[in-house]
Amino acid sequence: MSRDDGDDGNTGYGRRTFKRSKAHFADRITADGRDGWPVEAGRYRLVVSRACPWASRSLVSRRLLGLEDALSLAVADPIQDDRSWRFTLDEDGRDPVLGIRYLAEAYDRRESDYPGGVSVPAIVDVPSGRLVTNDYQQLTLDLATEWTALHRDGAPDLYPDKLRDEIDEVMAGVYEDVNNGVYKAGFATGQKEYEAACAGVFRRLELLAGRLERQRYLVGDTITEADIRLFTTLVRFDAVYHGHFKCNRWKLTENEVLWAYVRDLYQTPGFGDTVDFDHIKRHYYQVHTGINPTRVVPLGPDLSGWLTPHHREELAGRPFGDGTPPGPVRAEERIPVAHTL
Repeated sequence: MSRDDGDDGNTGYGRRTFKRSKAHFADRITADGRDGWPVEAGRYRLVVSRACPWASRSLVSRRLLGLEDALSLAVADPIQDDRSWRFTLDEDGRDPVLGIRYLAEAYDRRESDYPGGVSVPAIVDVPSGRLVTNDYQQLTLDLATEWTALHRDGAPDLYPDKLRDEIDEVMAGVYEDVNNGVYKAGFATGQKEYEAACAGVFRRLELLAGRLERQRYLVGDTITEADIRLFTTLVRFDAVYHGHFKCNRWKLTENEVLWAYVRDLYQTPGFGDTVDFDHIKRHYYQVHTGINPTRVVPLGPDLSGWLTPHHREELAGRPFGDGTPPGPVRAEERIPVAHTL
């Protein structure tokens, strides 16, 4: 999620045609270091917002793969200003490792006058303070396939070679119509534009529900990257996309299959323990002032249902395949109870 192009800051959301910027910094951190950035424990810092679905993918992947010791974490304030993501949650308003107030400073150290906005997730090289990548599409795939030497014992294979073609196909539809589709609907500037995007969202959700009615996970019998990418949109659906983005043909809680599927994932270690509903709601309703000029954050929806039985285990499937669940969330990364259910 980034500050979009334009000079009107937060008020611009919903007042100009939405277009998602491609990741400008597409270097990859790989086992062989072919882009100049070798996988190395402790060298890099992952910068996220818990509000952002794109960044939340990396939070889930990092937890499932057990990369907490190898890849440190910086969490930005969910409320951006016109310089975008800032570290006002930290003491003195600076990230304690990078020493910067704004993520933009790491971008500037890499390249001045770069096109596009300042986005998360981002990985920063700690020794130089320079941005390495903001390629949200590739970043988690590399965590799954290039960082294997640093994975925990029992880490799941989130992008198995034999299923990659099917995973890629499923993820492409999810991205176009769901992950990005809710934004195209929410930031639409005209009725026809909105209706086309909103129809696309629900058409794809209905197709996914049909698929998930007969199998526990999207591809194969274990959790994969495809489930992570769908989860981070679905977990935000009723809280923000249904109302704030006008994706309101029905609520997720009204779709028996999808509601059970997302609860199953939420209750799986590595998923729900990365979700901060307070950050999610405050970011969308207080930052997108072009859509919500009052910045009033709604009290609902009721979140108590997230921990109710889902019965998805009746479809068989093994969440972690031959692996094991991740361990407890480390103390410094726990989400305050008031921000969760």
